[in-house]
Amino acid sequence: MDIRQNMKRIMDAEAAAIRDITITAAFEDGVQLLMATPGRVITTGIGKAGFIARKFAATLASTGTPAFFIHPAEAGHGDLGMVTDNDAIVAFSTSGKSTEVIQTLQIARTLGVSRIIGITSHPDSPMRAFCELILDMGSNLVEPCPLKLTPSASIAVMLAISDAVALTLMELKAFTKEDYGRRHHSGYLGSITRPSD
Repeated sequence: MDIRQNMKRIMDAEAAAIRDITITAAFEDGVQLLMATPGRVITTGIGKAGFIARKFAATLASTGTPAFFIHPAEAGHGDLGMVTDNDAIVAFSTSGKSTEVIQTLQIARTLGVSRIIGITSHPDSPMRAFCELILDMGSNLVEPCPLKLTPSASIAVMLAISDAVALTLMELKAFTKEDYGRRHHSGYLGSITRPSD
């Protein structure tokens, strides 16, 4: 195997998957829904998608949109008590068939949460039935792993979509460098953005 060539093939596949995302009206509607949410944005997902959901919450929180992650397994053991009907949920699942995620959305609905956005790929995803909006990842995703199983291209797509949403919200809110600095009191980013006041 030519290791460098193989690594390039994988990176090219992930980049191509991102380029193939179709930005529909639902993407704009999703940003507007989150912009108008009076409460917080709760993200959820399991497995690799869960890591992207957690990162999305962290990016939102640090750029002016209060957010946190709920693990769907913990949601069924009381953590959904942190959710109110003023909040929005963004659920991540490539297949949209993860039992824990679907159960979380079902229960959230019974608690009065109506603002639910799904980020998924499969057209037959049961998760779609519980979402007000779907940000579609595209149904032709092919993982570059030799088994065609390991999530990588799909995760790159999830990450790109969530970053686009978070950074668009940041711009719409006119979030400034000073605002950024007030939320980053430590580390390099804090040192270059910390307000003088």
